[in-house]
Amino acid sequence: MAMLSAVFGGLATVLAAMGLYGVMAYVVARRTREIGIRMALGADRGSVVWLVMREVLLLAAIGVGIGLTSAWGLTRLVESQLFEVKPSDPLTLLAATVGIATVAMLAGYVPARRATGIDPTTALRFE
Repeated sequence: MAMLSAVFGGLATVLAAMGLYGVMAYVVARRTREIGIRMALGADRGSVVWLVMREVLLLAAIGVGIGLTSAWGLTRLVESQLFEVKPSDPLTLLAATVGIATVAMLAGYVPARRATGIDPTTALRFE
């Protein structure tokens, strides 16, 4: 049962990363003109990356908040399936939170990096 849970947890993490990557790639594509204008006005690459990563952080924080609340609320349901782990083990919850946050940052960094490669003149003609 533990192995099956680990496999499904890993699959859920991969699906979450792919979903976040897709959403952020779409957001960057929709904001190409805005990012091009910002870069034409002198924004450096770091500020463009931060522009995109700020949204990733917000989405990840909302997801982690909902996930931790749900995990805390459902502890009694899964308590019988845990082996030598308390349902509200802070180390386990911290490890899961850090893991999901890291995956979210990596999934959001690729579109953020791609946003820095936008040529301002091309972006201004984009639409």
